[in-house]
Amino acid sequence: ILNKVAEAGYKWIEPFGYEARKFLGKTPAEFKKICDGLGMSVPSVHSVTEVSSDGGKDAILDQMKTSAEDALALGAEYMVWAYLKPEDRTSMEDYKRHTETWNNFSQVCKDAGIQFAYHNHDFEFIAFEGETEKPYELIMRETDADLMKFEMDLFWVNMANEDPVAWFDRNQGRIPLWHVKDMVKEEDKYMVNGNEMFFAPVGEGKIDFKRIFEARNTCGMKYFFVEQDFCAEGSKPLDNIKISWDYLNSAPFV
Repeated sequence: ILNKVAEAGYKWIEPFGYEARKFLGKTPAEFKKICDGLGMSVPSVHSVTEVSSDGGKDAILDQMKTSAEDALALGAEYMVWAYLKPEDRTSMEDYKRHTETWNNFSQVCKDAGIQFAYHNHDFEFIAFEGETEKPYELIMRETDADLMKFEMDLFWVNMANEDPVAWFDRNQGRIPLWHVKDMVKEEDKYMVNGNEMFFAPVGEGKIDFKRIFEARNTCGMKYFFVEQDFCAEGSKPLDNIKISWDYLNSAPFV
């Protein structure tokens, strides 16, 4: 698969699937060797955990330290929290609890020599009943701006009917990473396993990437990553990421 990604033109990737100190089943040294051989760097990884079988808070922070060391072995600059499970985000109190953990993670990562960041979906932009503040606002406010940064998924921000550029203005210099993927119009949605999907190759949907990229200096963007969650029937993921790369590589505003 990585061979195909490199052949599509990609020069940097962000792996997901870190388990037992391995990335996609490979040790950090093995994974780095493969990527180096393909001419691809690994500036960021999704590989954090807040789960510990025993030992409490100290054990969780030790896990983060180990994860940071493995990410650094790949040459990564960023460690990204990828996702909050539904049972871990039932109230604003849950988010307040997580922000304390993320502040601790941020310090552990800084001490190790890597930057901690948080990746959003759409649910962070939906206020709980009786609340006026959205979870993303709380996360931004309750985490240390000098220690914790953000990876903005542009698709999910649009899915929540929010404006990425407005969030750039509110959090200048704090969003160095982006996930770039496009969104089909309502009439072009498709079904996958009984669920409605709106994902499209970059440049073939309705998101105004020109406007977003022109505001990249405001948020301090350093790296963007193409992500293709699902594809319409008859469409292949590797074909779609090639379409996305060709569009972004030829777009004058990128």
